[in-house]
Amino acid sequence: MKDKILSEAIFAGGCFWCTEAVFRRLKGVKSVESGYTGGHIKNPAYREVCTGRTGHAEGIRISYDPEVIGYKELLEVFFATHDPTTRNRQGNDVGTQYRSAVFYKDEQQQQHARSYIRKLRHEGIAVVTEVTEAGPFYVAEADHQEYYDRNSSQPYCQVVINPKLKKLEQLHNDKLNRD
Repeated sequence: MKDKILSEAIFAGGCFWCTEAVFRRLKGVKSVESGYTGGHIKNPAYREVCTGRTGHAEGIRISYDPEVIGYKELLEVFFATHDPTTRNRQGNDVGTQYRSAVFYKDEQQQQHARSYIRKLRHEGIAVVTEVTEAGPFYVAEADHQEYYDRNSSQPYCQVVINPKLKKLEQLHNDKLNRD
């Protein structure tokens, strides 16, 4: 049996614990890694990114099966589960490291992202999400991976991540992995 060819998407929608928790629950998503992207130093650490001086965003790298879930569907989930209208902020998380951004891997991803943003703006949503070519993605430290799944009873998870998962369930229940 031939291995399936996976595609990759990179999004930044505030805290990577939140976005990782959302995308890990989708059919066709094979893996989600939290990390840092869009900055100007190599191999940044969390303590450096938190200062906002490295230029990196907290992001996620998604490996997915495009025969099960498409890039356009990933964009729909991304824009539905974070606030794309606030610059450099998601809730109480403030700074460039929490910006809303799509880091495209190819021309088609760029076109899909720009088209989706135009659609949202046409609907009256003042989207400020960046659309930027993907550069290096640095995987975050191990304690940031699968954070929600390991710490779901923590107050941050209860107050910030649980509402995003409820919204995901309400808006995209058909895309959820039930395994």
